[in-house]
Amino acid sequence: MKFTPPSRFSTAEAFDAHLRSFDSSVGLDARNLGASGPLAQAVNVSGRTLSNRFAVHPMEGWDGTPDGAPTGHTLRRWRRFGESGAKLIWGGEAFAVLHDGRANANQLYFNRSDDTERHLTALLAALHEGHRELGESPDSLFTGLQLTHSGRFARPDDHTLKPRIAQHNPVVDEKYGIDAALPILTDAELESIGESFVAAARVASKAGFDFVDVKCCHGYLLHELLGARDRPGAYGGSFDNRTRLFMQIVHGIRSDCPGMEIGVRVSVTDLHPFSSRDEDHVGCPKEMERHLPYSFGFGIDPNNPLQANWDEPIRFLKLIESLGISLVNVTVGSPYCCPHLQRPAAFPPSDGYLPPEDPLLSVITHLQAVRTCKAAVPGLLLVGSGYSYLQEFLPYVAQYEVGQGHVDFVGLGRMILAYPQLPTDFLSGKPLARKRICRTFSDCTTAPRNQMISGCYPLDDYYKSMPHAQEVRSLRPSASR
Repeated sequence: MKFTPPSRFSTAEAFDAHLRSFDSSVGLDARNLGASGPLAQAVNVSGRTLSNRFAVHPMEGWDGTPDGAPTGHTLRRWRRFGESGAKLIWGGEAFAVLHDGRANANQLYFNRSDDTERHLTALLAALHEGHRELGESPDSLFTGLQLTHSGRFARPDDHTLKPRIAQHNPVVDEKYGIDAALPILTDAELESIGESFVAAARVASKAGFDFVDVKCCHGYLLHELLGARDRPGAYGGSFDNRTRLFMQIVHGIRSDCPGMEIGVRVSVTDLHPFSSRDEDHVGCPKEMERHLPYSFGFGIDPNNPLQANWDEPIRFLKLIESLGISLVNVTVGSPYCCPHLQRPAAFPPSDGYLPPEDPLLSVITHLQAVRTCKAAVPGLLLVGSGYSYLQEFLPYVAQYEVGQGHVDFVGLGRMILAYPQLPTDFLSGKPLARKRICRTFSDCTTAPRNQMISGCYPLDDYYKSMPHAQEVRSLRPSASR
């Protein structure tokens, strides 16, 4: 489909009108209010005062060692997180709690035979170094480590899928070639994985992290459990059963790690899985009617799995609040099943499909999702997602959303890889460096999907000069269509 990317609009006012043509309730504040605006408002998080509303999302660089240790690539990325000026570092890294829970063979993980605490301390040291370069104290940061188990999307040793599933999903099983005879994780295996979350949190606490994120998003294990209505036993079926392992992990961390705060990144709504349409490579929910009612997702209408159902997501958020957790990072969808929604982009990764809708509509879905959550559970501190596609207008939309009270923090992922200084530049009143703004070419995803490290190959000279940079560029789907 044809759509006009944000970069084609010459003024914030023109882009505002375009944005409101899709949804009159969204918009932007066209003034750069900088240090006097909503994005510079202080906020209290667990007794700490953070001086701005920017957050860095957790990311995987596919650039650790086979033993799960950081490399120079990893440390450079964390130093740049510190250089961003963002005060909330949400997870920083997707850190697997077990070897078999890694999403790739170079993901950092809790290696019980290695000095994991030393490796995590090195990440914090790099982050703090970058923040000091801004003239800012590391004590002004609130830093977490995202704890994860990749479940059905585990690839711990190479690029081969070695799924560990909570239940069978015939649509996703077929999409990823998962045998219907593959055994699901037993209750005892789930409980053992839960213990590994707690053990990893203990190490993160010793290393000096302020909080851990118990990851419940993007189709990984704990997120899959949230939708495991067909799973038998203590961890499937009812809502109470499907949230049981999450609660056990939280209680375990509370017991074993006094003073360690907890956050949760959660996909609050999803879609029926999409695939590339044969004739034009546009994404579509193939044969969706054959799978109705679709009972496998979380936060979706089983009779129309392209629409949200907010009953259980809001119930889960209220459960989170009742557990004494205040920090929630709100996202939607999955990079494996509906990447156009989870990560709005003009260009898909090499194994993706062309966007079935204007990516701005996907951004609006993110904005409206976190608004819905904030209205339902106003006591939580919420981080929003999906902003990078807004490009040069990102801080102006963010300023509007925070100023209106729709969200508490603006989470940045790909944009930080391309332009880590964007928060500092905007807050200081500087014009944005347009040549450094992420244009969502998806090279940072295409590279690891082809067993290369992740990074901003179009805009970051560090990656642009690597031997395989041209290969990454040649793999863009637009180059061959």
